[in-house]
Amino acid sequence: MNTRAGAVFAGAMALSLMGTVVPAGAQELSEHAVRSFMEYAWSLTPQQFSKPDGSVIVIDKTKKAEVEVPLDVARDVIKAGRLSAHAQICDLRDDQVLNHRAMMRREEAKKKWTQQNLVYISQLHLTTVMLLTGRIKLVEKEGDKEVVVDEKKSPAQTCSDEQRKKVKEMIAAYVAASPPPNFAAAAPPAAPAPGAPVATGSTSVTETTIDKK
Repeated sequence: MNTRAGAVFAGAMALSLMGTVVPAGAQELSEHAVRSFMEYAWSLTPQQFSKPDGSVIVIDKTKKAEVEVPLDVARDVIKAGRLSAHAQICDLRDDQVLNHRAMMRREEAKKKWTQQNLVYISQLHLTTVMLLTGRIKLVEKEGDKEVVVDEKKSPAQTCSDEQRKKVKEMIAAYVAASPPPNFAAAAPPAAPAPGAPVATGSTSVTETTIDKK
């Protein structure tokens, strides 16, 4: 677990939020970094998600290959997550939500993903945001590693007026290039209620979400 976590945080540094805001595609992630993010997102993916209509999507944790998405798709989701993290740092809550929803509509429009795939895609986005904003940490309990969301205040990350404006422009362009909100597709899966513990085999995570559907 330590090795995997180290690789993921190295990838997070490659997507650092410090410095000038740049287009999401300007910093290409290596295959190794993308796979590290994917592994971490998988470890945080719970065994079930509740949809707005009350139905439950069960994630078969024994069929990882069927639930994960291809590398190129994961890379795009991580880039969207990076932009959402910028929005969170810049206190652009509404823009952050719009960015996430646009990303989900893009994937739904492909009409190729199962509900389990969509849960994983949303979780990969959320994991990226939490990694880049310092919300995830590892704690050791009785020799085992537990993945938790750190509810303590993260170290201050500044966002200038110029950066905030740039982030808004980037998200507006991303949303404009995505399927419209009335896109006729199944509603994106919703995360468990904030604060609800989620078991994931040898690891567990307290799940929070940036976007309640």
